[in-house]
Amino acid sequence: MTKGANVGLATLSEDTGSVIVSLGWSSATGDGDADVSVLLLNADGKARSDADFFFYNHPAAPDGSVQLLGKTPTANGNEDRISLDLTAMPADVQQVVVAASRYGDDRFGTLEDLRLTLADGSGENLLAFPITDAGVESAFIFGELYRRGEEWKFRAVGQGYETGLGGLATDYGIDVDDADEDVDAPEVEEEGAAAVADVPAASAPGLEHEPVPEVPVLPDGAAATESVPEAALPVKRPRTAKKKVTLPKAPRKSLAENDSWRPSRLFPASSLKSDHERETRATSILLSVMAQVPEFGRRLTAAFGAPAGRMETFTEVSLPHGETPKRPDGVIRVERAGRLWTALVETKTNGNPLKGEQVQDYMDIAARRGYEAVITVSNDVALEGSPLVDVKIDGRRKHKVALWHLSWAEVTQQAQMLIRHEGVGTAAHASLLEEFLHYLQHENSGCHGFQNMGPAWVPVRNGIDEETLCQGDQRAVQVVESWERLIRQVCLRLGGELGQKVLPVQRAKRGSDPQSRRAALADKLCDDGRLHAEIRIDGSVGILAITADLRTGKLRISLEIPRSEQGYPLSWAKRLVRQLAEAPADLHIETLVEGHGSGPRGTLEKLRPEPGDLLPKDGGQITGFRLSLFKGMGSSRGSAESGFIRSVDAAVDRFHSTVVTQLERPAARRP
Repeated sequence: MTKGANVGLATLSEDTGSVIVSLGWSSATGDGDADVSVLLLNADGKARSDADFFFYNHPAAPDGSVQLLGKTPTANGNEDRISLDLTAMPADVQQVVVAASRYGDDRFGTLEDLRLTLADGSGENLLAFPITDAGVESAFIFGELYRRGEEWKFRAVGQGYETGLGGLATDYGIDVDDADEDVDAPEVEEEGAAAVADVPAASAPGLEHEPVPEVPVLPDGAAATESVPEAALPVKRPRTAKKKVTLPKAPRKSLAENDSWRPSRLFPASSLKSDHERETRATSILLSVMAQVPEFGRRLTAAFGAPAGRMETFTEVSLPHGETPKRPDGVIRVERAGRLWTALVETKTNGNPLKGEQVQDYMDIAARRGYEAVITVSNDVALEGSPLVDVKIDGRRKHKVALWHLSWAEVTQQAQMLIRHEGVGTAAHASLLEEFLHYLQHENSGCHGFQNMGPAWVPVRNGIDEETLCQGDQRAVQVVESWERLIRQVCLRLGGELGQKVLPVQRAKRGSDPQSRRAALADKLCDDGRLHAEIRIDGSVGILAITADLRTGKLRISLEIPRSEQGYPLSWAKRLVRQLAEAPADLHIETLVEGHGSGPRGTLEKLRPEPGDLLPKDGGQITGFRLSLFKGMGSSRGSAESGFIRSVDAAVDRFHSTVVTQLERPAARRP
């Protein structure tokens, strides 16, 4: 589409009751990012209240009409997705504005490949709107959906704001407070029903929710029934926030007499013996928790086009298919306003691969019966351009079925985000999710995520060691794909533990094909014997680099930090060493010098008494410092403690907990 053009959604697809809007971008440096936002407007073009403004601190509507699904990496950058259930949109909402904003001094002109895409309920892309004229804007309206009678239409807008998210929101009647506040919302650990409290949202641009009366502090001796003059009330406006129930940071003291007493579990895993038993139990537990905890069920299905409504789940359902009926592992049904959304579920545990013919049968059954989706769940991680199973879609069929995949690592991450960081509505739901998370992490559950580098791993390592691996070897491509799956799983795990967005950084030419990119990386692996990746942790001081040198058998985790804009070189070095007071003694610190790349280096143990050793002897201009930790990598490709995958996990965890957390973070972002 071109700027200013519009189109009716019904003319593009019959399945537009629920749509997914994706905003995408890339950057040459790999660290450019933005945040999406959505505004619901009435017939006057204004928000009905501040609750109609959805952004990173207010990501979902209670009725399910709007849900920000978060970022996913693409071949060239990031894509931020939004689920819009148009059937659930309130009748007085006439317009839905889809926008994005950058923070600090960042501008949209430094991003590349700005685009909006819209997909229907089956996941098929219906339209695309590229934006090529972005410049100094720090907020941008990509497009809008609006009503024309009973029909929803889309308009390509492409309008920018130099005043950022605050200026955009104010134009639509949102009351935004730009006060410099850096107050973290307290974690609620109490049990019982949700309550109301005066809690400021962390790192929000002052979004005020529906106000409640604030109890004033009365003078000594004043009766509680006395009226208080309006001028005596506090200037700060009240905020309303549900107390969300999360897990306590410190576990309660056990009542057991000794460590040999094992606590009872709602979902025991120790007695599981066969793969079939693990698969059956994991499917039943997953689907049951999805139905019992609405926040969790909605979180997993919204990205697949499911509406927000009453969810029921079933296991081992027999469905006719030719002479022999088929029994998918599970069925998910969601009902809203008389409309049914149905997905067939196929699960695998313990590293067992999905079977193409099995998934194909379920796709055919879903198409014939008018179901919307087939969802596969396994320990594997899906990659763009590299499907886990090949299925054929009959283009002659009018009804389209979407094929989606969930990794058990993603299921675990979503459960962690809810019960450890974002919270759920009741203590019972928190307890249920806690038991579910314990089951997933039990060594016998078989739901541990990606744990095998594949059959090509050992031959490729041997070929690199013997210098016999040649460019064009498909086994190297398989190792690059396994490495990419591993890095994405590291991001999922770390994001769930930290409660932050953690995404891999893709540095690729604009418009490059994922398979071509992986082939180029495979050729580079054959040349230098190294696997390299970068991950961005939201709120961190820089980008984490992970390098696996297959020739030396070492892992290197590193982080580059810029020098301070104030002070002198010696003060920079001293300040850095002071910040790293609790960091490991074997941490390597390297000075980055303009025009020369690297400069003086040494371990933290040797630099602590003499920080001046980091200064270039020739007086070169310091641009920053690189911090690195090294670790030997395991050789096993399985799940043993010495395995390569566990070595990467351990190395990343150690670097983040002992180095990254010691460094000062950038100022909290705000418009």
